[in-house]
Amino acid sequence: MRLQTKVDVGVVGGSDLSKISEQMALHKIKHVFSENGLVAFREGELISKMVIKPPSPYDITVQLGEELLQKLINFILRYLSEIILPIKRGTFVEFRKGMLNIHKIREKMVDVLKKEFANDGLEFSIGKTRFLPPQFSFTGGQISIDIFPTGWNKCFCLRFLTDYKTIHFFGDKAMPGGNDYEIFSDPRVIGHSVTCPEDTQKQLRELFSI
Repeated sequence: MRLQTKVDVGVVGGSDLSKISEQMALHKIKHVFSENGLVAFREGELISKMVIKPPSPYDITVQLGEELLQKLINFILRYLSEIILPIKRGTFVEFRKGMLNIHKIREKMVDVLKKEFANDGLEFSIGKTRFLPPQFSFTGGQISIDIFPTGWNKCFCLRFLTDYKTIHFFGDKAMPGGNDYEIFSDPRVIGHSVTCPEDTQKQLRELFSI
Protein backbone atom coordinates (compact mmCIF):
# COMPACT_ATOMS: atom_id res chain seq x y z
CA MET A 1 0.00 0.00 0.00
CA ARG A 2 1.78 3.13 -1.19
CA LEU A 3 -0.28 5.32 1.12
CA GLN A 4 1.44 3.82 4.17
CA THR A 5 4.78 5.14 2.98
CA LYS A 6 3.37 8.66 3.36
CA VAL A 7 1.08 8.53 6.40
CA ASP A 8 -0.20 6.28 9.17
CA VAL A 9 -3.48 4.66 8.11
CA GLY A 10 -6.48 3.85 10.28
CA VAL A 11 -10.03 2.62 9.89
CA VAL A 12 -13.04 3.18 12.13
CA GLY A 13 -16.41 1.49 11.82
CA GLY A 14 -19.50 0.68 13.81
CA SER A 15 -19.27 -3.04 13.02
CA ASP A 16 -17.44 -5.58 15.12
CA LEU A 17 -13.94 -6.61 14.14
CA SER A 18 -14.95 -9.74 12.24
CA LYS A 19 -17.21 -7.78 9.88
CA ILE A 20 -14.62 -5.07 9.28
CA SER A 21 -11.97 -7.71 8.53
CA GLU A 22 -14.22 -9.18 5.83
CA GLN A 23 -13.94 -5.90 3.92
CA MET A 24 -10.35 -4.82 4.57
CA ALA A 25 -6.87 -6.30 4.99
CA LEU A 26 -6.50 -5.16 8.58
CA HIS A 27 -2.96 -6.51 8.99
CA LYS A 28 -1.80 -3.70 6.69
CA ILE A 29 -3.44 -0.95 8.73
CA LYS A 30 -1.84 0.65 11.79
CA HIS A 31 -4.99 1.74 13.63
CA VAL A 32 -8.19 -0.31 13.65
CA PHE A 33 -11.22 0.86 15.62
CA SER A 34 -14.26 -1.39 15.66
CA GLU A 35 -17.60 -0.46 17.24
CA ASN A 36 -16.66 3.22 16.84
CA GLY A 37 -13.49 2.75 18.89
CA LEU A 38 -14.86 0.85 21.87
CA VAL A 39 -12.45 -1.84 20.68
CA ALA A 40 -9.12 -0.42 19.49
CA PHE A 41 -6.06 -2.03 17.90
CA ARG A 42 -2.67 -0.54 17.06
CA GLU A 43 -0.36 -2.51 14.76
CA GLY A 44 -2.38 -5.64 15.39
CA GLU A 45 -2.26 -5.38 19.18
CA LEU A 46 -5.36 -4.79 21.28
CA ILE A 47 -4.84 -1.49 23.12
CA SER A 48 -8.32 -0.91 24.50
CA LYS A 49 -11.51 -2.88 24.91
CA MET A 50 -14.02 -0.86 26.82
CA VAL A 51 -16.26 -3.80 27.70
CA ILE A 52 -14.23 -6.51 29.38
CA LYS A 53 -16.16 -7.36 32.52
CA PRO A 54 -19.69 -6.19 33.17
CA PRO A 55 -20.73 -3.89 34.65
CA SER A 56 -18.72 -1.34 32.70
CA PRO A 57 -19.50 2.33 31.96
CA TYR A 58 -18.93 1.49 28.28
CA ASP A 59 -21.50 -1.31 28.22
CA ILE A 60 -24.67 -0.09 26.52
CA THR A 61 -26.75 -2.11 28.99
CA VAL A 62 -25.19 -0.27 31.93
CA GLN A 63 -25.25 3.11 30.20
CA LEU A 64 -28.91 2.99 29.20
CA GLY A 65 -30.29 0.68 31.86
CA GLU A 66 -32.29 -2.46 31.25
CA GLU A 67 -35.63 -0.64 31.40
CA LEU A 68 -34.80 1.83 28.62
CA LEU A 69 -33.04 -0.83 26.56
CA GLN A 70 -36.09 -3.11 26.67
CA LYS A 71 -38.40 -0.19 25.91
CA LEU A 72 -36.28 0.64 22.85
CA ILE A 73 -36.06 -2.95 21.56
CA ASN A 74 -39.78 -3.58 22.20
CA PHE A 75 -40.69 -0.42 20.28
CA ILE A 76 -38.50 -1.45 17.33
CA LEU A 77 -39.88 -4.99 17.18
CA ARG A 78 -43.46 -3.76 17.51
CA TYR A 79 -42.91 -1.23 14.72
CA LEU A 80 -41.35 -3.86 12.45
CA SER A 81 -44.20 -6.28 13.12
CA GLU A 82 -46.70 -3.80 11.72
CA ILE A 83 -45.03 -2.92 8.42
CA ILE A 84 -44.70 -4.81 5.15
CA LEU A 85 -41.18 -5.36 3.83
CA PRO A 86 -40.18 -6.99 0.53
CA ILE A 87 -38.37 -9.68 2.54
CA LYS A 88 -38.88 -10.07 6.29
CA ARG A 89 -36.33 -12.64 7.42
CA GLY A 90 -32.94 -12.71 9.12
CA THR A 91 -31.51 -10.55 11.88
CA PHE A 92 -33.25 -7.26 12.58
CA VAL A 93 -31.75 -6.21 15.93
CA GLU A 94 -28.04 -6.84 16.45
CA PHE A 95 -26.74 -6.22 19.96
CA ARG A 96 -23.14 -5.01 20.06
CA LYS A 97 -20.95 -3.89 22.95
CA GLY A 98 -21.72 -0.21 22.62
CA MET A 99 -24.69 0.01 20.28
CA LEU A 100 -27.72 -1.58 18.72
CA ASN A 101 -27.67 -2.06 14.96
CA ILE A 102 -31.11 -2.25 13.36
CA HIS A 103 -31.26 -3.89 9.92
CA LYS A 104 -33.69 -3.81 7.01
CA ILE A 105 -35.59 -0.68 7.87
CA ARG A 106 -36.86 2.40 6.04
CA GLU A 107 -35.77 5.99 6.65
CA LYS A 108 -39.23 6.82 7.98
CA MET A 109 -38.54 4.57 10.95
CA VAL A 110 -35.47 6.63 11.86
CA ASP A 111 -37.67 9.71 12.23
CA VAL A 112 -40.16 7.75 14.34
CA LEU A 113 -37.40 6.53 16.67
CA LYS A 114 -35.87 9.99 17.04
CA LYS A 115 -39.25 11.40 18.04
CA GLU A 116 -40.12 8.57 20.43
CA PHE A 117 -36.76 8.63 22.25
CA ALA A 118 -35.89 12.32 21.89
CA ASN A 119 -35.14 12.82 25.60
CA ASP A 120 -33.33 9.57 26.37
CA GLY A 121 -29.73 10.49 25.52
CA LEU A 122 -29.52 8.44 22.33
CA GLU A 123 -27.96 9.07 18.92
CA PHE A 124 -29.30 7.54 15.70
CA SER A 125 -26.99 7.34 12.71
CA ILE A 126 -27.80 5.96 9.28
CA GLY A 127 -25.53 3.26 7.91
CA LYS A 128 -25.34 1.63 4.52
CA THR A 129 -28.21 1.69 2.09
CA ARG A 130 -29.16 -1.54 0.35
CA PHE A 131 -31.18 -0.85 -2.76
CA LEU A 132 -33.92 -3.28 -3.56
CA PRO A 133 -34.27 -5.36 -6.72
CA PRO A 134 -36.50 -3.79 -9.39
CA GLN A 135 -39.18 -6.46 -9.04
CA PHE A 136 -40.17 -4.99 -5.68
CA SER A 137 -42.62 -2.12 -5.74
CA PHE A 138 -40.97 -0.09 -2.98
CA THR A 139 -38.85 2.86 -4.08
CA GLY A 140 -35.51 3.75 -2.55
CA GLY A 141 -33.56 1.37 -0.40
CA GLN A 142 -33.41 -0.35 2.93
CA ILE A 143 -30.98 1.02 5.47
CA SER A 144 -29.45 0.07 8.76
CA ILE A 145 -29.11 2.39 11.71
CA ASP A 146 -26.84 2.41 14.73
CA ILE A 147 -28.35 3.44 18.06
CA PHE A 148 -25.96 4.33 20.87
CA PRO A 149 -25.59 6.58 23.91
CA THR A 150 -24.80 10.20 23.09
CA GLY A 151 -21.08 10.64 22.40
CA TRP A 152 -20.40 7.04 21.42
CA ASN A 153 -20.17 7.88 17.72
CA LYS A 154 -16.99 7.56 15.62
CA CYS A 155 -15.43 10.53 17.43
CA PHE A 156 -14.86 8.09 20.30
CA CYS A 157 -11.77 6.76 18.47
CA LEU A 158 -10.06 10.17 18.49
CA ARG A 159 -8.98 9.69 22.12
CA PHE A 160 -6.45 7.15 20.81
CA LEU A 161 -4.99 9.56 18.24
CA THR A 162 -3.92 12.47 20.43
CA ASP A 163 -0.28 12.19 19.25
CA TYR A 164 -1.28 13.32 15.76
CA LYS A 165 -1.42 17.01 14.89
CA THR A 166 -3.35 16.40 11.67
CA ILE A 167 -6.04 13.76 11.13
CA HIS A 168 -7.82 13.30 7.80
CA PHE A 169 -11.07 11.36 7.65
CA PHE A 170 -12.72 10.01 4.50
CA GLY A 171 -16.32 8.86 4.65
CA ASP A 172 -19.36 8.40 2.42
CA LYS A 173 -22.04 9.09 5.07
CA ALA A 174 -20.96 12.61 5.99
CA MET A 175 -24.38 14.21 5.71
CA PRO A 176 -26.30 15.14 8.91
CA GLY A 177 -27.72 11.91 10.31
CA GLY A 178 -25.14 9.76 8.52
CA ASN A 179 -22.84 7.61 10.60
CA ASP A 180 -19.77 9.60 9.48
CA TYR A 181 -21.21 13.04 10.19
CA GLU A 182 -19.93 13.61 13.74
CA ILE A 183 -16.31 12.72 13.04
CA PHE A 184 -16.43 14.39 9.61
CA SER A 185 -17.42 17.69 11.23
CA ASP A 186 -15.30 17.36 14.37
CA PRO A 187 -12.85 20.31 14.69
CA ARG A 188 -10.00 17.89 15.43
CA VAL A 189 -10.42 16.31 12.00
CA ILE A 190 -10.14 17.41 8.37
CA GLY A 191 -13.16 15.75 6.79
CA HIS A 192 -13.38 14.53 3.19
CA SER A 193 -16.69 13.37 1.73
CA VAL A 194 -16.35 10.49 -0.76
CA THR A 195 -18.84 8.70 -2.97
CA CYS A 196 -17.20 5.34 -3.64
CA PRO A 197 -13.86 3.48 -3.30
CA GLU A 198 -12.65 4.91 -6.61
CA ASP A 199 -13.39 8.45 -5.44
CA THR A 200 -11.55 7.74 -2.18
CA GLN A 201 -8.49 6.54 -4.11
CA LYS A 202 -8.61 9.59 -6.35
CA GLN A 203 -8.73 11.99 -3.41
CA LEU A 204 -5.94 10.15 -1.61
CA ARG A 205 -3.70 10.30 -4.69
CA GLU A 206 -4.29 14.02 -5.05
CA LEU A 207 -3.85 14.82 -1.36
CA PHE A 208 -0.77 12.72 -0.66
CA SER A 209 0.81 12.63 -4.14
CA ILE A 210 0.84 8.85 -4.39
